[in-house]
Amino acid sequence: DFSGGESQKIAISRAFYKDADILIMDEPSSALDPIAEYELNKAMESAAIGKTVFYISHRLSTTRDADRIIMLENGHIIEEGTHDSLIKMNGKYAEMWNAQAGKYAIS
Repeated sequence: DFSGGESQKIAISRAFYKDADILIMDEPSSALDPIAEYELNKAMESAAIGKTVFYISHRLSTTRDADRIIMLENGHIIEEGTHDSLIKMNGKYAEMWNAQAGKYAIS
């Protein structure tokens, strides 16, 4: 039997192996530890070249390099832009980013 993280990696590998033009990745790193998540993000970045990939995620580390980020709340778009533009907006995305990044801050 595979662990949750191993099963998730296999499912993601299958999705990219199919060579589809459009992929929908729903919480692709939810069962992974931070190191595995980082490695997965790097692997997906190169595998996604020339594809349209939708990432649905609460872990904003997966959004940093996205061409376009759409922030939803209660089914409505509340913010849209790149990581840098959303951070400069200092809205909900920036609030969530800072809260998540704060977990990794060295004190």
